[in-house]
Amino acid sequence: MDFNESYWDNRYKLSDTGWDLGEVSPPLKAYFDQLTNKSLKILIPGGGNSHEAEYLHLNGFENVFVIDLSQTALLNIKTRVPSFPEHHLIHGDFFDINITFDLIIEQTFFCAINPILRTTYAEKAFKMLNTNGKIAGLLFNAPLNKTHPPFGGSKTEYKKYFHPNFDVLLMDESHNSHHSRKGRELFIKIKKK
Repeated sequence: MDFNESYWDNRYKLSDTGWDLGEVSPPLKAYFDQLTNKSLKILIPGGGNSHEAEYLHLNGFENVFVIDLSQTALLNIKTRVPSFPEHHLIHGDFFDINITFDLIIEQTFFCAINPILRTTYAEKAFKMLNTNGKIAGLLFNAPLNKTHPPFGGSKTEYKKYFHPNFDVLLMDESHNSHHSRKGRELFIKIKKK
């Protein structure tokens, strides 16, 4: 199946978004609350309704960007958070953008793309990150689905993708996951080599 723009936009139009918690993910909220540099340039790829972008924006982070294939998802953010800068909502493909960032937030995107693109994701993220840039966020720590998103995986598998270009600072079971994801998430923090 082709997980293209039409596929994702229809999911949002039909509210077929079971991955959407309807709030900022607790582990990400805890991570954001530790960040002190409000001028970090942050990207949330495949951000969808992006409650994380909303939380960061409303807490004074001024350079938060969301990229998504779904125009509907981006409109949902703009409707919910009218003060979010429109030019920070990028309608497009993560693999096609040529902007650099300090931090990439991982929240369901890596496990939503076709698994054959995971090495390409790691390579693209490396190129998009500034010196000392990081990826932080959540990955599913369970097998999940084989034919449709979300596609799961394991710590051992994920390390293979990131090892060539990143130092793994943290990749452990998330202790404060949302109750619907307890025991099924890894919190990751990896730094560009």
